[in-house]
Amino acid sequence: MDQNVENKTIWANADRMTIILFLLLVFIGWINIYAAVFNDHHQNILDFSQRYGKQALWILAACALAMAIFIIDIKFFSFFSYAIYGISIFLLMAVLVLGTKVNGARSWFGLGGFQFQPSEFAKVGTCLALSKYLSKFNVKLDNFKSLYIPFAIILTPAFLILLQPDTGSALVFLIFSLVLYREGMNGSFLLLGLMIVTLFIFSLVAEKLFIILVLIGIAALVFFIISPKKKWTFNALIIGGGLFAILWGLDWFFSLNIETYFIVLIALGFSGIWYLILALKDKIPNAVLILSVLLGSIAFTYSVDFVFNNILEEHQRQRVNILLGRETDPQGVGYNVNQSQIAIGSGGLLGKGFLKGTQTKYNFVPEQSTDFIFCTVGEEWGFVGTFVVIGLFLSLLLRIIYLAERQRSTFSRTYGYGLAAVLFFHLIVNVGMTIGIMPVIGIPLPFFSYGGSSLWSFTVMLFIFIRMDASRFDLLM
Repeated sequence: MDQNVENKTIWANADRMTIILFLLLVFIGWINIYAAVFNDHHQNILDFSQRYGKQALWILAACALAMAIFIIDIKFFSFFSYAIYGISIFLLMAVLVLGTKVNGARSWFGLGGFQFQPSEFAKVGTCLALSKYLSKFNVKLDNFKSLYIPFAIILTPAFLILLQPDTGSALVFLIFSLVLYREGMNGSFLLLGLMIVTLFIFSLVAEKLFIILVLIGIAALVFFIISPKKKWTFNALIIGGGLFAILWGLDWFFSLNIETYFIVLIALGFSGIWYLILALKDKIPNAVLILSVLLGSIAFTYSVDFVFNNILEEHQRQRVNILLGRETDPQGVGYNVNQSQIAIGSGGLLGKGFLKGTQTKYNFVPEQSTDFIFCTVGEEWGFVGTFVVIGLFLSLLLRIIYLAERQRSTFSRTYGYGLAAVLFFHLIVNVGMTIGIMPVIGIPLPFFSYGGSSLWSFTVMLFIFIRMDASRFDLLM
């Protein structure tokens, strides 16, 4: 086929709805950046000394990148998937040594007046590499062994980003696990992940003894349901309870000052061993697995304090504590969220009007053109404006999923789901942290937040997929 004819065919097959949604989001985002940092002395929206002027340049460059992607042969992205991933990993390692420190994290390369964040582009490389691997023949995700390589692809960039340290950006990569679920990963792995997150949160807000008793109660209920001999479960509980009473009485009588949770663990150990012997004798299914999960959950509960106090940064711990209600600091770490909530709430139904947001205009909300850009939407455009913006994002997500499902190749379908997962995570976390239901972890709002790295990476990710869809009848990878 003639190259010009082929290019015309590709442009004709490009999904116009997705492109229109992209342009609408970028334009609305640009207008809100203008409103967020509006200056009476620099009213020209194309004033390149201001953030909105610079954003206009980033938008033009993003559009140029989008058009360049349509010119590239679609097989390029499949053939060089691992190479692109390797380059992104190299950049993540290089930034640890050569990067510029911004807000306590060595996450940026400084190139003159321009800063480049490799973690943003690592999302593109990871999505391509994961899609390439999952598109191989005979790849099945129904057991732990088959998940080693996919999780290595996902966790390697996440680990390097943690070293910067940039916990928020690292967490984004975990959302790629949803792609594995779509491609056949057992749902129990996702359930396990949800349990870990839930247990982590409860370990921060509840007493350890209470959590242990709840976990024992859940395990006992499961054993009662699956065991053909119900009395064994009752006997194990009676043995454990009796042993606890004896040990607690000895501790009280002799003033040994043994921690109550330690007595519970001893009682659990003896009753668990007794039940396990009987379970193995009568071949009760999954008895070892359930006891292992129980003991692992208890061990995890006691490891949470170490992770929370030694891995998370001080400001991250404070933000989590504020979110969970363990601390109140409206003038300190909680200032951003408090002011953001005031700004969004003050917008009411229809908002205060364009350039009339007082919280925004007088800089009450820090980072209002980047991570907290959504509060500008809420204050100036009100509930209706936020509803429209979220509706546009959800429309884009649903459109991407629809396009992913109509792909003829595993590579392009998987890539589409990876794109949707990353966009969904950014949307939920960014909007959530501006209204106070998510911790503040520095996640930009796609196509809205000021900055070239974020805009370019999301544009590249999106238009690679649009390019795949335009060639879906020819692309078999």
